[in-house]
Amino acid sequence: MAQLSTKIKLYANQEVDFTKDVILQDDSNGKGAYIKEWNLSIAKPTAVQLASYETAGNAEELLKANLAKRVYPPIGDQLDMLWHSIDQDATLKSKYFTFYEAIKSIKVKFPK
Repeated sequence: MAQLSTKIKLYANQEVDFTKDVILQDDSNGKGAYIKEWNLSIAKPTAVQLASYETAGNAEELLKANLAKRVYPPIGDQLDMLWHSIDQDATLKSKYFTFYEAIKSIKVKFPK
């Protein structure tokens, strides 16, 4: 289920400051968040209008959640970069000896 803030951003089609433009509140009564204060120049959306943004809101949140995953190299590549950095520095080899030797033994046994 898309967050209320995401649906509001989609409805407003602009940046929304949730400390000034729109104030949300959740009374912890099981009903979820609601709009406590609306300070945008466009009309405050109805529940039906906000509900119409559910699918788009879910897609937006999924995209944002996966964006960071696509920015970083795969974890295996990150670990390989770390190992090669250690391999080039005698002090780091000594400091991270157990990690370095564990990976080195596999690299020797299964060279690329």
